[in-house]
Amino acid sequence: HEKGSFTGAVAQKLGRFELAHNGTLFLDEIGEMPLELQPKLLRAIQDQEFERVGGTRTIRTNARLVAATNRDLKAMVDENKFRSDLYYRLHVFPLNVPPLRERREDISLLVRYFVQKHAQRMGRQIESIPSKALEALKRYDWPGNIRELQNVIERSVILTSGPELRVAMPEFDGDASAAGAHRQGSNISQTSDRTRILQALKEANGQVSGPNGAAAKLGLKRTTLQSRMRKYNIARQFQ
Repeated sequence: HEKGSFTGAVAQKLGRFELAHNGTLFLDEIGEMPLELQPKLLRAIQDQEFERVGGTRTIRTNARLVAATNRDLKAMVDENKFRSDLYYRLHVFPLNVPPLRERREDISLLVRYFVQKHAQRMGRQIESIPSKALEALKRYDWPGNIRELQNVIERSVILTSGPELRVAMPEFDGDASAAGAHRQGSNISQTSDRTRILQALKEANGQVSGPNGAAAKLGLKRTTLQSRMRKYNIARQFQ
């Protein structure tokens, strides 16, 4: 936008297309873009030009565009939830990445990568991953795909104090296959659940809610954590 184009616009600000000129622009979650904004994106892609908000000068742009989504855009087009002209303009070289549940052979590699990444960032020395934990992770269906796996591993690294990774199993939503995996992996997660909660509360200085609270560290809702605290008779002063 241009300086003074709206309240609070105290300086000129370059947009993503302008910053990506002669480079690559990645548009994540393209399926979430509101219909009323899609014609503007289409014009920028099709005509390779745009105007800043509050400006009159047409700016040329030349950027390679990569868009990603976990939604079925063709179905959204059929339901009039996504513009067909934008869909076909984006659909130049489609790549379909199968969900994690369809490529379980990748889970071991991803787990080791995320363990190394987060352990290095947190200054932890983690040397091994229990084979039973790894098998339980492979059995889980991962509805949140790689992002969910990464969150679980990050949480596990936070809760690990020794050289062996202490896997904090993900929450299960009642799905039959997930429930089966949960039962098979329960010896990993449930037996140490109380200890994990106590450790997370200690790291959060007793705070349950908030971005730095124990619930966030464990990847749980506040109400879920409080329910478990009552179940395990954990001191009420934490609540």
